[in-house]
Amino acid sequence: MSANRMTLRVTGYGGQGVILSTYILGKAACIYSDFHSTMTQSFGPEARGSSCAAQLVIDKDRVLSPYAGQQDVLIAMSQEGYVKYAGELKKNALLVYEKELVTPQTNGQVRAFGVPATRLASEKVGKVITVNIIMVGFFAAISDVLGREAIEQAVKASVPAGTEKLNMLAFQTGYDYFQEHYTE
Repeated sequence: MSANRMTLRVTGYGGQGVILSTYILGKAACIYSDFHSTMTQSFGPEARGSSCAAQLVIDKDRVLSPYAGQQDVLIAMSQEGYVKYAGELKKNALLVYEKELVTPQTNGQVRAFGVPATRLASEKVGKVITVNIIMVGFFAAISDVLGREAIEQAVKASVPAGTEKLNMLAFQTGYDYFQEHYTE
């Protein structure tokens, strides 16, 4: 992953906020940072519970194709999504995963960081629906391409009106989890 280009995929089940998470990161890149971005998405015929994924290409230059072969980042919120897309990760890529739903087999080929986002959403935030924003906050603590402020601004601008405070609590919960468990 270079400072000029990043390919990222978010995967999980419908209802976990996969598409919104990817949208927020794309917005952070192209509106609140000095990048161009493009997003593609795929999901099963069911609205909730089926597998879904979204891919984001972020680049300092114009993005001429929304498709990228191997990924720099995989944010996996389900085991099924992890299994489907883990093979597309570049060596030394970043894997961010829902610690209680995904069991990665990395063999030291990627940098892997897990967060119990669903439990944190329930216990610390009080709303399981914020699991995606916890994942975004956790990613913001790790990412060296998109800054925290840009991602925070994108969250505030992208969530439903009246839920900003709740979503910022979820963002901070994910961010703090990384700081408490992965930094010295």
